[in-house]
Amino acid sequence: MQHGRLVCVGTGMTLGAHISPLSRRYIEQADVVFVLVADGISEQWIESMNADVRSLQPFYQEGKSRLQSYKEMVKVMLAEVQAGKNVVGAFYGHPGVFAWVPHKAIAIAREQGYQAHMEPGISAEDCLYADLGIDPGTYGCQHYEASQFMFYQCTINPSAYLVLWQIGVAGDKSLTRFSTGISYRKLLLEALQVHYPLDHSVILYEAIGLPLQKARIDCVLLKDLPVSEFSLKTTLVIPPALSMQPNREMLKRLAMLNEQN
Repeated sequence: MQHGRLVCVGTGMTLGAHISPLSRRYIEQADVVFVLVADGISEQWIESMNADVRSLQPFYQEGKSRLQSYKEMVKVMLAEVQAGKNVVGAFYGHPGVFAWVPHKAIAIAREQGYQAHMEPGISAEDCLYADLGIDPGTYGCQHYEASQFMFYQCTINPSAYLVLWQIGVAGDKSLTRFSTGISYRKLLLEALQVHYPLDHSVILYEAIGLPLQKARIDCVLLKDLPVSEFSLKTTLVIPPALSMQPNREMLKRLAMLNEQN
C-alpha cells in the first residue's frame, strides 16, 4: 500500500449542524483539506478546523465545461495524495450524491494503490424528506437528474413521487451553463405532461444552508413550470398523480402460498 491517503467527507447541507463527528475529525487531522461547499461562510468554517484548507471553487468558470473543472479538481487532490499526504476532500451535502469528483478521485486513488474511502453526510435528499414530510416507503420515490430525464427514455410511475434534481440547468448538454431558460423548461414540460396533468400541483424545493434560513417550498401548477424561478439549488418534486394499482395476479399467488404455509 502506497503512502498517502484520501478521505472524501460530507459536511451536510446546513452549516455546522449536519457534519458527523468522524468527518470533522478527519478534517482536523488532515495534512491538507480541499473544500467545495455552498458559500464563503461555510468555507471559513472549514478553515477554522485546519491550517491548510484549499478551495476548489475557483476551478468553476463561466463558459467552461463543468466536466473539465471536475477533472482538474481530481488532479489537484490526487497530486497531494501522491506526495504522501493525508488528504481530505470536504464536500457539501453527501460526497457521493450528485458529486462526480469524490467518486472519481477515490476510484483513481485506489487504482494507484492508495487508501481511499468516503464518509457520508446529510444530503439535500435527506433534508427534502424531512422538510416536505415525505416517506419514500409510502408510495415509492423516483430520482433523476433533470437533464438525464430529458436525454433518455425513462420509465415513470405516476403513482410514486418523482424528484428531478438540478432543474435550473435542465437540458444543458454542454455542461457550461449555470442556468437554462424558458425554452428548455417548455421541452421539459412536454416530457412531463405525458405522465401528469397540467393542473397537477408540484413543489419547488431548496434545502437551507444556514441555520436561520427557511427551506424553499413553493407549490406551483405543472403548467407554470417554464415561468417559475429556479436556481442551481432548486429541486422539482412531483407528488403522485395516480393511485397505486393492485397487482391482482401477484396477490392471488401470494394468497395461495399463505394457504399452503
